[in-house]
Amino acid sequence: MSTTDRYLHGNYAPVAEETTATNLPITGTIPTGLDGRLIRNGPNPVDGGDPAAHWFTGTGMVHGVRLRDGRAEWYRNRYVVSDRVSTALGKAVTPGPRFGESDGTANTNVIGHAGMTLAIVEAGGQPVLLSDELETIERIDFNGTLDGSFSAHPKIDPLTGELHVAAYHWTWDFIRYLVVNADGTAVTKKVDVPVGYSPMVHDIHITETAALLFDFPCRFDLDAAMAGHQLPYLWVEGEPGRVGVLPLDGGADDVRWCEVDPCYVFHPCNAFDLPDGRIQMEVARHEAMFRTVTNGPAEGDPTFERWTLDPTTGTTKEERLDDRAHEFPRHDERRLGRQARYGYTVGFTGTEGPGYKHDLQTGTIEVHDFGAGRATQEMVFVPRDPDAAIDDTSNEDDGWIMSYVHDANTDTADVVILDAQDFSGEPVATVHLPQRVPFGFHGNWVPTRA
Repeated sequence: MSTTDRYLHGNYAPVAEETTATNLPITGTIPTGLDGRLIRNGPNPVDGGDPAAHWFTGTGMVHGVRLRDGRAEWYRNRYVVSDRVSTALGKAVTPGPRFGESDGTANTNVIGHAGMTLAIVEAGGQPVLLSDELETIERIDFNGTLDGSFSAHPKIDPLTGELHVAAYHWTWDFIRYLVVNADGTAVTKKVDVPVGYSPMVHDIHITETAALLFDFPCRFDLDAAMAGHQLPYLWVEGEPGRVGVLPLDGGADDVRWCEVDPCYVFHPCNAFDLPDGRIQMEVARHEAMFRTVTNGPAEGDPTFERWTLDPTTGTTKEERLDDRAHEFPRHDERRLGRQARYGYTVGFTGTEGPGYKHDLQTGTIEVHDFGAGRATQEMVFVPRDPDAAIDDTSNEDDGWIMSYVHDANTDTADVVILDAQDFSGEPVATVHLPQRVPFGFHGNWVPTRA
């Protein structure tokens, strides 16, 4: 298998059918406190895929499992209806606003915010509102207040409920910082931070005082665009990376940049302010991105690192925490922007994909082996008591780890639920799904609204 078509084989290959299955079989016991949906999103080319296509550009498909009263009530997978999906499958065109040339693809993440289920993407597409059953309803722009790109990776401030967003577009020579209010009705802040080019900005983070903007040397390339490259963002040799520290109440002139060695980061784990004004953050660090392979991440294994940013000097202390492959870092998001003790990452070793639990204070790492030929996708932490006090750190890992797991032995998928305090132990429950769930990007636990 070549690098040019790897994203059409095995569990990267799309699934063709939209499926609904009810009363799913279970091994073990689903905790009765779990009441909600585990949903995720990823590329699923409606035309079966082109070997030359970029993995990141496939039409989106959301998958979801509904848990309630110890039962797995349903599994559903549905296309996010972009223009390509509408044309291919004869579905109604999705109504709502558009920005630029986007066809409405939203293939990267799916979140719950202000009672809405939103499929989201970076670099152009508007958020797509879905029903609780994952049917596409419309594209939204927060009542006309979003006048450009959104992001695949907003961060929700656990104290205010606001969404913090870093957006980019190939026509912009700046990174745009946005805040969406907790009601999901309006963009309440917009700051354009000039950088002089268009970097690929996948994520953002916040602390109690600042938004962190990522500017790495993977940038829009006009020649690649003119040649027809689907995602014309390529590696730029000889340029450093940097993180911009923007005060939450500040403007573009207030950004202080902290330089890092050349690399690319899709995903930070968490970030928080240190008493001396520095900022600590853990990241999954790639040596480069789209330098030699340009249709998906394939520049070596990402490692788990700690960066300590010093906005006063513009420097960063970089420390490697583990040499194994780590991606999709998550943590107890009640602690987002505040010091969190535990982080969770996914690793890939051949056909296996173990899960890791990091004690970020002691440096110890626990491993959950999902079994021979079984690979977990992004893991999500779900607190046992979502109303437990945010400052009571004794509750930080009191909850469940949930993820979609692919079994290459049977080419099927499960949702696996672990006790976060017995991370390496046997699963609490395994929900058996009627079909595989392709390797994709991101998802979340969306609890049932009261």
